Amino acid sequence: MRDDNCIFCKLANGDIPTNSIYEDDDFNVILDASPAMKGHALILPKQHYANIYEIDPEVLAKVAKLAKHIIEVETPILGADGYNLVQNNGETAGQTVFHFHMHLIPRYKDANNVGVVTWRQGEPSADEQQALCEKMKIHK
Repeated sequence: MRDDNCIFCKLANGDIPTNSIYEDDDFNVILDASPAMKGHALILPKQHYANIYEIDPEVLAKVAKLAKHIIEVETPILGADGYNLVQNNGETAGQTVFHFHMHLIPRYKDANNVGVVTWRQGEPSADEQQALCEKMKIHK
């Protein structure tokens, strides 16, 4: 299902022109209009899913396979030394467009690498980690 009010639905389905590097029945992969780095692309499902909580698991699996394929093909073309795969869920996590999408951001050794995904590492105690582990443990 598409959302007629969603800009990414319009981009994914060709209603708005894009710089598309790959397209099939399920996805359109486009160059980001405001790239973090040369070659920054977005995988856009053609169907509307607001985030990872809504996306069909089979579609999500296809996203992972497509991301791998795209970066394998594009790495030598771009001369990239690495890649960030970024997928944000919810405003607090940095999601600004509420249509599931994955960023494919090439990285280069000699570049400034502005926007590299980083975080401050915490220092929990062993007891805190154990208690959290018990709370989070998923049982089959």
